[in-house]
Amino acid sequence: MDAVSAFWVRSNLAWCFSPRSLYDSYSENLENKVRCIVHYFQRICSQMPTGFVSFERKLLSLEHHPWQSHVSYPNADFWTKSTIPLCPFQVHSLGLIEDQSTEAHEVDFANKYLGGGALHRGCVQEEIRFMINPELIAGMLFLPSMEENEAIEIVGVERFSNYTGYASSFRFSGDYVDKRSIDFLGRRKTRIVAIDALCSPGMKQYKLKYLLRETNKAFCGFLDQSKYGQYKRLFNITDSVQLNEAPFTSIETNGGSMREEVRNSDDKGGEFLDPENCIGIATGNWGCGAFGGDPEVKTIIQWLAASQALRPFISYYTFGLEALQSLAQVSRWIILHNWNVGDLWNMLIEYSSQKLRGETNLGFFTWLLPSLPQRA
Repeated sequence: MDAVSAFWVRSNLAWCFSPRSLYDSYSENLENKVRCIVHYFQRICSQMPTGFVSFERKLLSLEHHPWQSHVSYPNADFWTKSTIPLCPFQVHSLGLIEDQSTEAHEVDFANKYLGGGALHRGCVQEEIRFMINPELIAGMLFLPSMEENEAIEIVGVERFSNYTGYASSFRFSGDYVDKRSIDFLGRRKTRIVAIDALCSPGMKQYKLKYLLRETNKAFCGFLDQSKYGQYKRLFNITDSVQLNEAPFTSIETNGGSMREEVRNSDDKGGEFLDPENCIGIATGNWGCGAFGGDPEVKTIIQWLAASQALRPFISYYTFGLEALQSLAQVSRWIILHNWNVGDLWNMLIEYSSQKLRGETNLGFFTWLLPSLPQRA
């Protein structure tokens, strides 16, 4: 662990377990965070949990070698030329990511230091998740800050608490009995992917450099590197070709489209019939809210990343955000037009370029579909 990360852990633990801090900075939501932790210890003292929790640091290598067996950090040309079909997009105006029942990867809107302010004053999406699934806190002790090309995946944590509210209105609301099934390694089928977005990006979020950073960050979290061999077979990649190069994204096979090839890939040995390949992405307004990102742009970025990672679907929880009221309509329009990853990426780049040049003040959705009502 590097010195900065070690200091982060020490300062959070010192603050959390200092009685004085509770009184000097009292707030009701902080008290309810403590109640979640106390409830966790009450539960495990009455019945110790069994099974395992795994923590994995995921990486998109910055180096590209013919012999490597993993996907490298993509460049802009990779996204521009991609012909991967966009995955189905499900919009939920109500509900919470942690309540989804499809065994999808659940996105943690993370701080680059895993857990963020979970042991401090923070009380937004990541911190709340760490309170209701306290086993996540263990990762704060040994996982240093995430680099630009890294994400963290955690599988197996149990949920112990119910809650209501958010931020200042957060309240512990009693016991929660986690009924998620167990995988063959003894882990609960709760899969959490921590990815950290740019903080307060302002106008720079529309620059190509930062669009690429955010898209690759989500791609890193959503991609299953262990299936590199399957990706190679699907895309007819030879040992001398890297996944960040153009041949990965410009292939048609047997006279059909890449969309058809992905759909029919289970005929090639049955590997895509494995239930592990049916795991989608459950996410929401990542990088927005406290982080200050454009919710329309961040939505598209996550859709691109999930599709390129060959996830079978993305379930998007808008939390009632007004800026995303037309998301279902826009996603249906895009799907009906059979756009692929490259098509949508190129439209996002064109919009962002116009935004930077001051040629449009519209949100991405209205810019794309002028018939939509303009955001105030």
